[in-house]
Amino acid sequence: MSQASRALAHAFETGALAPKRAFFLRAEDPPFADITCEQSFRSDFLKLKQATPRIEGGSWPLGLVLLTKHKEENFANIARGWDLLETAGTLVCAGSNDDGGASLEKQVRKAFGLDDTLSKFHCRVFWFTKGDKEPPEYWRGMIGLQPVGDSSWLSKPGIFSWDRIDDGSALLAQHLPDDLAGAVADFGCGWGYLARQMLQPAVTRLDLIDAEHLALDAARANLTDSRASFHWLDLTREAAPAAYDAIVCNPPFHTGRASTPAFYMVANRGLPYEPLLKANFTAFETLADNNKFRVSRAIR
Repeated sequence: MSQASRALAHAFETGALAPKRAFFLRAEDPPFADITCEQSFRSDFLKLKQATPRIEGGSWPLGLVLLTKHKEENFANIARGWDLLETAGTLVCAGSNDDGGASLEKQVRKAFGLDDTLSKFHCRVFWFTKGDKEPPEYWRGMIGLQPVGDSSWLSKPGIFSWDRIDDGSALLAQHLPDDLAGAVADFGCGWGYLARQMLQPAVTRLDLIDAEHLALDAARANLTDSRASFHWLDLTREAAPAAYDAIVCNPPFHTGRASTPAFYMVANRGLPYEPLLKANFTAFETLADNNKFRVSRAIR
């Protein structure tokens, strides 16, 4: 449970807020029963006993929004939360100070006014009542897919590098082999930039796999080729749907501050990879060696 989720629970435990039938966007452990949880990130979704990747409609007296470090996603979720509330319903937001919770509190106060706030666990919890003031147009505009890059691509807040082609993917695209064939996959596909470059004539199947459901929504809009299929999976816990002739992967090492970015590879032990690992990583270790192949882990 994140500190923001703990702070949210504290608001109900102390009686600052009363439990009611509620929805919970970017849900973690719900602070009480009778909550409809939405969680689009697969690993967090799997931790919940019952959840959906997307709440499509309804009317609730209470809404909860767990804020993320992505400002535009927070704008979108607050606007969505406002839409999901019944008139005079209450929307409660909780976020870490490190992720801009205090700054967003000021913006929400300006947009709607606030009923009350509290501070706990280096987080801010604040709430307001749905009245006549509607969400700013910019916030509401962040809910749907947006043109990015040369405007031939669509993406949305909440996806890694949502508003641009990230440098790593651009570089990898320049060095993709031109003879891809058979079944191929993009692990951590994001909004589909690399996957579209993989759709070469001899490719018969392209699996786009990502742990973020929002990314797959965008990827579907960006790739309409019948060879492409889309899979919402956490590949650290769940198996890929097939074996592949080639895999492309530009994993986003950007989820959570506690993780240590690492690169895993298996290669013929006679090939000279160690100098490359030494030159490009701060440390590396051999995890397995069977006299034919060596499995290495490198840390940035």
